[in-house]
Amino acid sequence: MREDVLNLIKNKHITFEQRVLGLARVAENSIEVLEMTDYVRQYIEEGIICDLFEGNAPYRPRYILPDYNKFIKEGCKFLNITPPTDIWEAINNLLMFYKHVPSITTMPVYLGNIDYLLEEFVNKENEEEAYRAIKIFLKHIDTTITDSFCHANIGPRETLSGMLILKAMRELELPTPNLSLKYSEETTNKLAIESINTALVTAKPSFALDKMYRDDFDGNEYGIVSCYNGLEVGGGAHTLVRVRLGKLAKTSKSKVNFLEEVLPELAKEMLKYIDERIRFLTEESVFFKVNFLVEEEFIKKEKFTGLFGMVGLAECVNHLMELEKIEGRFGESQIANELGMEIVKLLTKIIKNHRCKYFVEDRKHLLHSQVGIDTDEGESPGCRIPIGEEPEIFDHIVQSSPFHKYFASGIGDIYAFDETYKKNPQAILDIIKGSFNMGLRFFSMYGSDCDVVRVTGYLVKKSEMEKLDTGKVVLRDTTNLGKGARDNGRALERKLRK
Repeated sequence: MREDVLNLIKNKHITFEQRVLGLARVAENSIEVLEMTDYVRQYIEEGIICDLFEGNAPYRPRYILPDYNKFIKEGCKFLNITPPTDIWEAINNLLMFYKHVPSITTMPVYLGNIDYLLEEFVNKENEEEAYRAIKIFLKHIDTTITDSFCHANIGPRETLSGMLILKAMRELELPTPNLSLKYSEETTNKLAIESINTALVTAKPSFALDKMYRDDFDGNEYGIVSCYNGLEVGGGAHTLVRVRLGKLAKTSKSKVNFLEEVLPELAKEMLKYIDERIRFLTEESVFFKVNFLVEEEFIKKEKFTGLFGMVGLAECVNHLMELEKIEGRFGESQIANELGMEIVKLLTKIIKNHRCKYFVEDRKHLLHSQVGIDTDEGESPGCRIPIGEEPEIFDHIVQSSPFHKYFASGIGDIYAFDETYKKNPQAILDIIKGSFNMGLRFFSMYGSDCDVVRVTGYLVKKSEMEKLDTGKVVLRDTTNLGKGARDNGRALERKLRK
């Protein structure tokens, strides 16, 4: 512990804020308060189960989605904030509120449907003044929330504020906040094309199929947060624990052994560990007992869930195919793809049948296609085809679409488009519409000449990674993660769609 503390204090490549956060993590990890089986402990040590740096003593939920509509309408007693009357008060109120919304990164991962939150006030101003306010709002977020897991939503309805937000994002080219467009039948062609034009410059917004998310959350309001995690507004996720399926597969003797023994045992043990993290957070930690977000009902404990994450489906399938001496790889072989689907369905069934006693009766953990971390090597994000093996885009969409319905809390692929698509954004919109008709849930893109790129689910500037390469300090901690994903996971070598 002493060595870890000194290394952080002496590190020349991190900001003061990153140093303080690192020291806090060392303190939290210096104690052990969670009960876990020898099975889980061994698999954590071997890197098969990973809690994604949540720490040994959970004291705040991983993802929090406050009801920002309630805040705009009613203000906040604890922060002594009254409802806004104009655009400047609206953005100032939100910026003050964001400062007090924690997450696993200590910074908010969800900023709300910012176009809807601001639309009333934008319409009261002349457009030039409203645009100036929105640019200041976005610049402030990027400079103070130095983590591009911070995520905002727009749509599905076209608004003036939404169009101004997209215009400002193209002009500013900032990695934070991440952005998703909720896409539905009421989304105009104008809004969709404007979103694509913006994404080809600054890697956002992604497109989320609104109907699929609403159906999964029983019509309740949802938000896209962090990388692409779908969760209920007014709630969130207590925790996200993941399994590296590729590494797990190497502990099995055969495909049958994996499907009938290894994977079911892992899933049940991991669900117990997820429950244990939730137990400590809800029963021993005081977050849900004293935090103003709970007291003023911006969030409600009963709207939270747990996330069962997975990575490396491709590597898992490929290894099992080798064990069975069957030719074919995930992404190009029908047999391999069917095996991947069998694995996902099995996990879905186990999670659905699991009862967490810290939830209201009908709430379940959600399966999440996790995007990976910077240290992952030889393990593809979620259900994605390994980089370098991607088929042509239409075959890629046909292959990936069937998996999306099993991941209410998030799954997605990333497509890099040649700069010539800037002349024909309608072609991309046609691809997106076709994808949604095929059952795709979430579609992300960026242009080949972008400085801001989508790494695995979050955004990073290539120019900032180049600074890091030379040993310079950079503002955002996600730049460090992006550099690792670039170097270890070939995250910037995706097939270019021409």
